[in-house]
Order: sequence, then C-alpha cells, then structure tokens
Amino acid sequence: MNSAESIYQINHTPQNFNKQPMTDAFYKITLDYINKNSKKSPSTNAFYARKYADLKSKERMPNSFGELEVREENYFDLHALFPELFKIPFPQPKEPYFTFIDLFSGIGGFHQAMHQLNGKCLLSSEIDSFAIDTYLDNYGIDSNKDITKIKDEDFPKHDVLCAGFPCQTFSKAGKQMGFTDQTKGTLFFEIVRILKNEKIRPDYIILENVRNLLSHDNKNTWRVIKDTLDEVGYNCKEVLMSPHQLGVPQLRERVYILGVRKEIYDGKLEFNVPHVKKESLDIYKAGIIDEHPDPKYKISEHEEKVLNCWDEFYKGIKETVIGFPIWFSEFRATYDTDDLPEWKADICHKNRALYKNNKKFIDSWAEKWNDLNGLTPTERKFEWQAGESINFAA
Repeated sequence: MNSAESIYQINHTPQNFNKQPMTDAFYKITLDYINKNSKKSPSTNAFYARKYADLKSKERMPNSFGELEVREENYFDLHALFPELFKIPFPQPKEPYFTFIDLFSGIGGFHQAMHQLNGKCLLSSEIDSFAIDTYLDNYGIDSNKDITKIKDEDFPKHDVLCAGFPCQTFSKAGKQMGFTDQTKGTLFFEIVRILKNEKIRPDYIILENVRNLLSHDNKNTWRVIKDTLDEVGYNCKEVLMSPHQLGVPQLRERVYILGVRKEIYDGKLEFNVPHVKKESLDIYKAGIIDEHPDPKYKISEHEEKVLNCWDEFYKGIKETVIGFPIWFSEFRATYDTDDLPEWKADICHKNRALYKNNKKFIDSWAEKWNDLNGLTPTERKFEWQAGESINFAA
C-alpha cells in the first residue's frame, strides 16, 4: 500500500469511544506524510504532526459510532496550516553574484552574511547534530559532512571560502619544523588543503576565530597561520571586530582573517572598522529584543515572585559584595557544623554572620515573603556567581 492509499481504521463502540484513538491515527498518518515531504528534523516533524492531529481531531468528532476511516486526503491542507514547515526561510539565489563554501558552518552565521550579498552556497560542513538540523531548516542544505572525510575531488570550485575553524594547540609551533609538520593534525590544515588545490582554490577567504588566537602560545599560533596562508599564495590581514562596532549592543570581540589570492592583489590590505557610540546602541533597533513579545514567552507569576523576592533581599542588605551562596535555611540555624565538610560548614557560618549583620532587615523581609514558604528548595537559595568583587554602580 503506497502513501496515497494509506488508511487507518479505528473501531469504536459507545462504551469505549474516546478522542485519543482518532488523534493517534491522524498523528501516525500525518507524521508519515511529513517525513516524506519535509526536510526538517524528526523532532520538528513530530511536533507539527501532533499539532495537526489535535486540530483535525477537534473537527472530526464522529456523529455516530462505528468504523472511522482516516485517509491521507484528510490532510491535504497541511501546507496551508503550517507553511513554515515546508518553506525554507533563506533559499539559494536564482542569479547569484558569487559562490562560496561554508566550513565548520555551525548554524549558518557566515551563510547568513553571504546570503545577504546574494551568494550561493555550494558546500557546507558541520558535525554537531543540532547545528546541522538548524542549518537545514534555515537554508535547505544538508551540512552533515565531516570535513576530514571529504575527498579533494569532492570540493566544488568556488569564489569565497568561509570558515569559523576551531583553534587547536599547534604543538610544534615555533620549532621551525616546516610548513607541513606545523599544521598537520589540526583542522586548520583542512582549510589549507583546499587553498593548495589549484583546481578549486578560491579567490577570497574569510576566516573567524576567538580574539585570543592572536596571542596564543606567545603568538606562535598566529605566526604559523599567517606564514602558512602566505606560503600557499594568499595576501591576508587580521581584523579585530565586535558587534558593538556595528551598532549591535554586544561586546564580543573576534578576529577575522581576510585574504585574497596574490595573483589578484598583492598590495597592502586596508579595512576600516566602523565605530558606533555607546549611546546609540539600541537592543530594539538591532532586532535582538522584540518590543512586543508573544505573552507565551513571559515568565510565570511564580518565577516573577522569586526574582522580586531575592532582588529585594539583595537591595536591602548592607553588603554589595556577597561572595558566597545564600542559604535561607541557615539564617537562624544554631546546630553544630563540626560534622559537615569544611566547605559546607564555611558557607553555613558565612550565612549566619550575614543574618546577624542584617537581622532587622532580614526578619522584616522574611515576614513579608512568608518565610519563603511555597518556594522550592532551590528557590530558597540565592546563588552568587559574581566572584569576590563587583562594580555595583554598573
């Protein structure tokens, strides 16, 4: 029996009829259909199948008992109900300006930038399963490829190579043992493998890594990378950038290695990094935070209560630097701590001293919040993760 002929039959009697068998039938047949027609991850398909089954079951409560048939024709409108399931948000351009490959692609940060410049992705490589699912959902491209297992002849000819490569320790860096020995065994070498291949090597490269790459191992790591790129024929320049320089309110410096084949340009590379004033940064204009979020994303009243409770506590005590976790149960405790592990006894004593130093306020605060009754054991603790010092004014 093929997919178009699939029928799930359910027998009901007045004594045992309930909604669940019908829902399950719709779920099974819908999931089968979605799996055959969608490139989404199995978990996404299952979510939509269950959601659709619930909707159809509400519509199809039978008027009479007996045999209920659920046919595939009943879900012809899946596309209309859930268009986002079958639509790729960022499809490949029909008339691209250039082509690129996306190595160590993650969820597609480089792809998003190249897409906005009308670039077409010819190959993507990633090993993290969750990132692979997200990449497929957004771009319709299967990035489930281990770069170390891709043969040279399987890399397509492309214009730009993008790679946010992992930075592993160059164990032989600085020992002057030659190009191959210095890079062999690292994932950076996989990029070099492509750049050395005259049949596929790109005109441009854009690499990204953590800022510390420039100073790692007394700068030996960066020296090896720069010398290697120079040796395989690329004129490169490193650029430090952070999102806040582009108007996005996030401080996250990264090093970008921008390169062009020497045959194209072998002069001095210049890049002007824009600078935006701190006062002009806006989380709403940057699109990071929705000014009108869906109410379903709001925290519960109970969660808000817990946050307000401990916020009031912190603002009311004399100390601005705590340095240890707060355990409400220890404030008025008097039991002997000699049998406790040293670390735990230390926290207990600090909590008791904090209570003694703020007794009047804490007693009033605890009375207002009903001695934290109704809060879980975890919520009756205030974890301090700011270390031993904090700029309270900030």
